[in-house]
Amino acid sequence: MSSLTHPLLTAFRASKPAFGAWLTLPGFLSVRTAAAASPHLSWVVIDCEHGATPLQPGAAESVHAIAGLGALAPSTIVRIPATGACADGSAGWQIKYVLDAGARGVLVPMVSTREQAASVVAASRFPPQGTRGFGSPFTQLAWGSGVTPSEYLASANDAVLVLVQIETRGGVDNLEEILGVPGLDGVFIGPYDLSLSLGFPAPAPDPHPEVEKVIQRILAAAHAKGKKCAIYCTSGKQSAKRAQEGFDMINVTSDAGALSEGIMKNLAEAAGAPEGSKDFGY
Repeated sequence: MSSLTHPLLTAFRASKPAFGAWLTLPGFLSVRTAAAASPHLSWVVIDCEHGATPLQPGAAESVHAIAGLGALAPSTIVRIPATGACADGSAGWQIKYVLDAGARGVLVPMVSTREQAASVVAASRFPPQGTRGFGSPFTQLAWGSGVTPSEYLASANDAVLVLVQIETRGGVDNLEEILGVPGLDGVFIGPYDLSLSLGFPAPAPDPHPEVEKVIQRILAAAHAKGKKCAIYCTSGKQSAKRAQEGFDMINVTSDAGALSEGIMKNLAEAAGAPEGSKDFGY
């Protein structure tokens, strides 16, 4: 077993639900403040797909900012911007950037086929399990004081998590084949794009009942294949429900969402006015 570990990996191995937060705002202090906000935070996603953090050097700076919190820092997963046909290896350079930066895992959106998932896994694993190259002088620095390049190289294939998003009709249709890819740790349900791709409105805040049936099918299929299943939620109440249902990795809130909701709530209280309503979104 790997000598390297982190909170999300520990939760996965213990089969305990891991709660996280979505980070869309760029900047060292922003991500570090969010990552230090709660002892219940097992992981964060640095969103380089729809968020404002650039892949390079923004993701690397964010990873190291969070790693600076010490051994109890939440696991940093980076969602790369690649979408569509990544079976040709076109997403490999993005995966290389974030893993060389020291991310504890990579999340790839819009994966719809076994070939795409297999390409993602190959780019994330060192030989003989994959094709990832070795050479960054910065990677092991993000994994803690005293971690050597040789230790990282020996342990990364077990410690780094590889997750793909199921959020397209193709992903649902090819779910069993995707889940059968060796080296894939789990699937992450994107309820917004999944709903739209199936012809239903986006969750507000809960998915349409027909989409919910698909979500439950994905959860059951993932567990049947020995894979973890994650989902994006927008509140603590919604997240607690998903934890009871058996989801392994649950997003609770986002930095931008929590910021706007906190300001709106406190100003409404100060003004003696109703809070108002928030449209669906991150």
